[in-house]
Amino acid sequence: MNKKSHSTIIFTGGGSAGHVTPNLALIKRCQQNAWDIAYIGSAKGIEKQIINRINVPYYSIATGKLRRYFSWQNFLDPFKIIGGIVQAFFICWKLKPKVVFSKGGFVAFPVVVGAWLNRVPVICHESDLTPGFANRLSFPFAKLICVTFAETKKYFKDQQKVRVTGTPIRENLCQGDAEKGRALCGFSKEKPIMLVTGGGLGADPINLIVRKALPQLLTDLQVVHLCGKNKTDPNFDNRAGYKQFDYINEEMADLFACADLVISRAGANAIYELITLRKLNLLIPLSKKASRGDQLLNARYCQTNGLSEVLSEEDLTEQTLLNGISKLNSARNVYTQRLTNFSLPDSTNIIYKLFCNVLK
Repeated sequence: MNKKSHSTIIFTGGGSAGHVTPNLALIKRCQQNAWDIAYIGSAKGIEKQIINRINVPYYSIATGKLRRYFSWQNFLDPFKIIGGIVQAFFICWKLKPKVVFSKGGFVAFPVVVGAWLNRVPVICHESDLTPGFANRLSFPFAKLICVTFAETKKYFKDQQKVRVTGTPIRENLCQGDAEKGRALCGFSKEKPIMLVTGGGLGADPINLIVRKALPQLLTDLQVVHLCGKNKTDPNFDNRAGYKQFDYINEEMADLFACADLVISRAGANAIYELITLRKLNLLIPLSKKASRGDQLLNARYCQTNGLSEVLSEEDLTEQTLLNGISKLNSARNVYTQRLTNFSLPDSTNIIYKLFCNVLK
């Protein structure tokens, strides 16, 4: 469908890369169809760094974290949130968007309310099996709610607003070059490659155990390790068969392409990418002590559907890591078949059509 000329869409979402990267696929699709794009986020969040790389107009607003535990900041943050709503209201009033798309995170709630006050239709997206706190607050103001998994629908009273769309992933992620990935790491074709990633911020427990287990791992594998910003260890810089990076951007598709096995956290976007790319994977979800437990539920979903092996962080040791990898390799053909047969929707196209529908 062709849109009316000079229609604007505002994207929002932040606090972590998982609340931003799905927007990149949608932004690209909208730009291809001549939409005007703007992004509203926090002044210092990771979303600003990511969006600035693609030269999309970026507007910063005040943000307050929506905590469910006691903190003295809880007395100040409501005023920041109100300030953010006022700022978002005037940005929407100025730009006059046809639709606002919210990927969630604490920065999104003021934008959703600011858009609602301008009578701009809001489409929200929830990646995880269970809705996050910021999204739950946003949903009453939304025209439509997109979810990754059909199982998530049960958490909403008004299911007429819910659409099962999957999660958009960057198009280039499916276009990686295995040879370029091996060259980036200095690896050969002689041994399988294991990719280890702890998400955009890295994962200290995973980093520690992977390095301890390197002597055993490197017997049969080559290991590329995404450690997180400032978390590489110079003591391992020249280890043959091991390559570490703090962060990878454009080359991520190439690393996925060359990887025979992936060890990952269990964020919804991460597992959706692994399923889309049909990658053999071992998930180590963030524990409930450090999160609301969403990764545990995501990992259980993948395990129940036979798509992943799962190792809890509490049980993570050198031996349990090696056992998990061995179990995956011994059942490689079974896991590969399940991943191949698992059906995924064309998320970017489905959500883009929702954008177009609001112009009717």
